[in-house]
Amino acid sequence: MGIVVIGSLNMDMVVRAERAPEAGETLFGQAFALSPGGKGANQAVAAARLGAEVTMIGRVGKDSFGSGLLEVMKQEQIQTDYILMSESESTGVASIVVDGAGENRIIVVPGANLEMKPEDIAALEAVIREAGIVVMQLEMDLEMCEAAAAIAFRHGIPVILNPAPARALRSELLQHVTYLTPNETEAGILAGISVESIDDAERAARLLLLKGVRHVIVTLGSKGALIVNAAGSLHVPGFPVQAVDTVAAGDSFNGALAWQLTRGKTLDEAVRFANAVGALAVGKTGAIPSLPRLEEVKRFLREAAEAEPGTEE
Repeated sequence: MGIVVIGSLNMDMVVRAERAPEAGETLFGQAFALSPGGKGANQAVAAARLGAEVTMIGRVGKDSFGSGLLEVMKQEQIQTDYILMSESESTGVASIVVDGAGENRIIVVPGANLEMKPEDIAALEAVIREAGIVVMQLEMDLEMCEAAAAIAFRHGIPVILNPAPARALRSELLQHVTYLTPNETEAGILAGISVESIDDAERAARLLLLKGVRHVIVTLGSKGALIVNAAGSLHVPGFPVQAVDTVAAGDSFNGALAWQLTRGKTLDEAVRFANAVGALAVGKTGAIPSLPRLEEVKRFLREAAEAEPGTEE
């Protein structure tokens, strides 16, 4: 069964500079690029490039950015029948500053992404019902996300929720989430505590389990990821790489995680594979342009296994 991604489609306007400007300061940048993105689109492409059958649900504007995003989705062999064009809103955009260390600062203007409402997703219940897994983020209307998760839950379809950008979430939503995938900052915001270490991440995850989530997977950047559920906790180490651009690192992780889970992999196997995909993504610039294909990931894992005897692919 395939992956249904319900999420945002944005055009990313990426500026590279040695550092981000302070308030009132103007800096010269080093490069500028327009890059198709949006957390939903990134996650859909990440899964599709690994070999997954992906259906994308979302909305774009009737403008050049929207047409460009639709064309990218089609080129990636993603089902686009449920990406609609808004009559009144422009395509979502993201303004991204990438500094010399590869870290990013992002402002998103959602535009047409916010037009999808609960009644719109209710009309697509048959699509959700046939999914192997549903993937969502929070760059969309929150009530629509709640409705989508409830539909999936009603039909026994697992839900991955990447809670970004982080915001307060009702227990009604969290109770319908199978896999919650915050980064350290998002885990802290959702749990209401400061997350400065792996131990802090586990405490935050435990608090989120109490709200009804079945599995919490805290992504830890270069340190890998932490799986926390009723069975216990497991730290899955990351892969040492030189980060060039962390845009879409989390999205690549989520797309890979979804694909691995639909293939019947255990959660720790799926997370290790997703760590590898994320490591490859940070080594390239851009969002969708950075997302690796399956052969590249397999080669990376083989090389990692050879460098660390005893590690299995």
